Amino acid sequence: MHVFFSVGEPSGDHHAAHLIQELRRRQPNLRASGFGGPLMEQAGLESLFRLTDLAVMGIGAVIPQLRKFFRLRDQAAEFLQRERPDLCVLIDYPGFNWHIAAAAKQAGVEVVYYCPPQLWAWGTWRLRKLRRTVDRVLSVLPFEAEWYRERNIPVDFVGHPFFDELSEKTLDADACRALRDASPRRVALLPGSRTHEVHRNFPVMLDVVRRLARRHPDLRFPVACFRESQRRFCQNLLDRQPGPLPVDLHCGRTPEIIDTADCVLMVSGSVSLEVLARAKPAAVMYRGGLLMGSLAWFLVHCKYMSLPNLMLDREMMPEFPFMIRAGRHAKRIARTLDGWLSNPEELQAVARDMVELRDRVAQPGGIARAAEALLRGRAFAIPDVADEVARAA
Repeated sequence: MHVFFSVGEPSGDHHAAHLIQELRRRQPNLRASGFGGPLMEQAGLESLFRLTDLAVMGIGAVIPQLRKFFRLRDQAAEFLQRERPDLCVLIDYPGFNWHIAAAAKQAGVEVVYYCPPQLWAWGTWRLRKLRRTVDRVLSVLPFEAEWYRERNIPVDFVGHPFFDELSEKTLDADACRALRDASPRRVALLPGSRTHEVHRNFPVMLDVVRRLARRHPDLRFPVACFRESQRRFCQNLLDRQPGPLPVDLHCGRTPEIIDTADCVLMVSGSVSLEVLARAKPAAVMYRGGLLMGSLAWFLVHCKYMSLPNLMLDREMMPEFPFMIRAGRHAKRIARTLDGWLSNPEELQAVARDMVELRDRVAQPGGIARAAEALLRGRAFAIPDVADEVARAA
């Protein structure tokens, strides 16, 4: 069996790598090819290009890469026509993956969208394109699957792969101990996995740190950097601050930083699922550029950014999307976090709500169900999980 993958985000690289491993357990002769990231390559992907190196968002970030994307599209189209794989599996990254879907359909290859883009939030106008280029959707969220069913889109609800991946992680006890020893109280800073997100959001985070540190001198702020290059950027920015700040930079320590934190300030993204799984109160921010159409879509069409809020249809995680007036928004974010840090009972109440939602929706087994759906082409419903989400709301 030959499966072609197109994956452009670091989180998708994690999901697809586990899916490849699960497929190979069931089909030892599996051939996996296409675009992805380093984890997929370790799982056996025959990589045409490491697409996760081009993980960008927004018109301003995409335009300089357009020629590269067009070359990759043409490379994929030629490969699909020549090799005719059994399946083409897409994971998120819609701006580019619509082109891959069209190329696969033209080559007569079945197209499956796993972890589909959030069309229900900002892209209902793209349903016609999805119907034309995608044969099936493997949805990871129960309300999302129901949304597709109501619009007569073939969809299987398989569950979110993150909760499988989390069950395989073991926290580093020494790292957790060092974080706790650094200070009696900690606010985790998660500045995003994309470099442009870090560049836009981390300066605002430092403004929040400065405001909170004045009111809570015992606080420290461990930062979970996704890449070493991002850690260097954050360090350079810290070195240029007018005075020292209680900030500690780390790479490869995201689970430990979240687990040992009292609360979290995070850039909107898939990391919200780990924050949910570890039941940590969190404030969600996202600073977009002036040309960033996707943020405008969120502001106009989507009630919430973070998945826990979307699951509940209420703001468990306070959200702060913005493009301008960064100081004003830093003040609002600091006020929210200060309210929690100054009132332990309120912080504990939010944590209890997080625990309740986690226990209802963090169901493992999504990767195995996705592999089954791909191999057999059958629908897999999980009504008990969907019912739990409805009751949680």
